[in-house]
Amino acid sequence: MIIKLRNDELRPKLFAAEMGLLIGIFGLCVVMIILIKTSLFSEKIGFAVGSVYVNGTTSVAYIDEDFVCATLDWWPPQKCDYGTCSWGDSSLLNLDLNNKILFNAIKAFSPLKLRLGGTLQNKVMYQTQGDQEPCSQFTISTSEFLGYTQGCLPMSRWDELNIFFRKSGAKVIFGLNALSHRNTNMDGSVIGPWNSTNAEALMKYTIEKGFTIHGWELGNELSGFNAIGASIKADQYASDTISLQNLVQKMYKNFVVKPIVLGPGGFFDGNWFTEYVSKSNNSLQVLTQHIYNLGPGVDTHLVKKILNPWYLDGGSQSFKDVQNILKESGSQTVAWVGEAGGAYNSGRNRVSNAFVFSFWYLDQMGMASLYDTKTYCRQTLIGGNYGLLNTATFMPNPDYYSALLWHRLMGRRVLSASFNGIKKIRSYAHCAKHSRDGLTLLLINLDGSIKAEIGVLIENVTIIMASTPHLKPTQETKSSRNPEGELFRREEYHLTAKNGKLNSNTVLLNGKELSVNSTTGVIPSLDPIQVKLGSPIMVAPFSIVFVHIPNIHVPACR
Repeated sequence: MIIKLRNDELRPKLFAAEMGLLIGIFGLCVVMIILIKTSLFSEKIGFAVGSVYVNGTTSVAYIDEDFVCATLDWWPPQKCDYGTCSWGDSSLLNLDLNNKILFNAIKAFSPLKLRLGGTLQNKVMYQTQGDQEPCSQFTISTSEFLGYTQGCLPMSRWDELNIFFRKSGAKVIFGLNALSHRNTNMDGSVIGPWNSTNAEALMKYTIEKGFTIHGWELGNELSGFNAIGASIKADQYASDTISLQNLVQKMYKNFVVKPIVLGPGGFFDGNWFTEYVSKSNNSLQVLTQHIYNLGPGVDTHLVKKILNPWYLDGGSQSFKDVQNILKESGSQTVAWVGEAGGAYNSGRNRVSNAFVFSFWYLDQMGMASLYDTKTYCRQTLIGGNYGLLNTATFMPNPDYYSALLWHRLMGRRVLSASFNGIKKIRSYAHCAKHSRDGLTLLLINLDGSIKAEIGVLIENVTIIMASTPHLKPTQETKSSRNPEGELFRREEYHLTAKNGKLNSNTVLLNGKELSVNSTTGVIPSLDPIQVKLGSPIMVAPFSIVFVHIPNIHVPACR
């Protein structure tokens, strides 16, 4: 059915139309509308109807192909918070690199960016050839800076890590010790410039061994008013970053592609970040901020915060502020989230490692993308109560599958999407991954009692008049044909908690439990259901839905 409409005629026609696929033509502009039988903006108890509007004319941001990133930390097993010790053997120094689940979990992304660092990176020395001193490990000492003695990275362990990363398909960002051979005043302010001697020795060894490092990051949480343990003024940090860039240029002078330089790996402070970017003289390629906007892991109100759309909205401010700083600076520096665990001090068991945390995590990635954040690094891949993998068993937590679906479905071009309906539906849209045609929607239902029936309006889109041979017709989709007789479907991925329990560590995809065989370590396939293109999207209470709409030309995605 083809209906010619003017812009002011569109909404009345929507209310009157039967369920189906309509195309309104406005000159050269085409709008695809997935309709529902009832009013697009009605609501009743237990059931709501709404619509997502997607602007297909132009994209609003452009993220990295490998946007999803995770971290590995230095914390030893003795690291405890609020009486709970949640790190086990997840440190870079003792993580079991022979574990099949770990290997396959990283390999499934191909590639997965891994940021190696954390609080204790500023207390790590790197063993060098000819060292006579033993390579000591971290031990608790209340009299020491940060509460631990100095640690050491053995060359043999660095070899093992890099061989593992190469085989598993990881892209490594290594966090360097910014406090090496530096002293601090009584107030925690750091004295003098960065001493790069030990970092240079590590780079030299890394290059000689043929190990590939995607980026070198200077320091961890030493910036601004929320610096941890010690602080460096912005002008000095900029000078140190220039020194790091000069070192990279010197050490990698014979390389066509050189590692990128990142910093400061700290919490957002507008004045500090502004001065740091302006004085880095384009030596800084990536500006990294850390995010723990839910508060401490001991907070008993974390779930309430996660389910509060107004609270989630507030998380966009630092993304917006960082982008404004970069735009005003006129530099080529881009923004990353270098570490984000939501709840600091190792997260909270049964919250940051449970299904409910995917609401916060995916919403964060959606908002970060809208503000041109190129990469988002989750704290952690494994370790603490906020790992994508269980610290003890290596089994994927729900957020692992959320991250993997994002990686496979959400493309680089970010589209503007707005939802008309209940406030507790969150919506995001990207061009489809690895395709010039189609787009992917991400819908998040924070309401535990309302099932939503959602229509989709996509501005300036044309339908490809061809069947999709890679999809086999099912009983559900055989009759889903447009007026010309071609077969059209979309793919949906519905994520829900096992037994509807938000604190569950088990997630269902389209009603089927996702699990990993501990012997083989094989990550399960993430298969969609196929739905008639013209039917509304049904979003269950407390659920997440990825919707891939193929076979459409979207100008913003070309």
